[in-house]
Amino acid sequence: MNTLTIPSTFVRDTTAPRRTSTDNPYASAAQTQALLQSGAQYRRERMDAADMISTDEAAELAGTSRVTINAWIKAGRCIGVAHLRRGFKLPRWQFEPAIWPMLQPLAKALGRSDGWQLLAFLESPAPALDGQTPRAALEQGVTPERMLALATAEAH
Repeated sequence: MNTLTIPSTFVRDTTAPRRTSTDNPYASAAQTQALLQSGAQYRRERMDAADMISTDEAAELAGTSRVTINAWIKAGRCIGVAHLRRGFKLPRWQFEPAIWPMLQPLAKALGRSDGWQLLAFLESPAPALDGQTPRAALEQGVTPERMLALATAEAH
């Protein structure tokens, strides 16, 4: 099975020959496998990062129950990424006052509530924010209207 080639900073295989414009535009099976493996490695590393907490820790931080945290994740009110063992891991920073009220409106503007997608949006540098991540921009006082406009544009 071949898939369309998309440049990625995650693929670290520099030994593969460069394609010319006359070559097949599709990735080989080996290139596809390398991309999938690097994506899985990134997810494992991100889940093990120091800022990721369990649902129990999030419940304590938010002053609520683990059941409520799970409901919030399902509704897109907070970011939770499925943990390999069981349950979810959540970025601690989402409970900061600059971020917390924006999560659900951002999920709606993006048209998605998947934790990985929300996390990727908030942690990816955005040209519209002069290369800042949306998370950093919110922490530095970018208006909610501007951030929702960016999320709406990203969704289209």
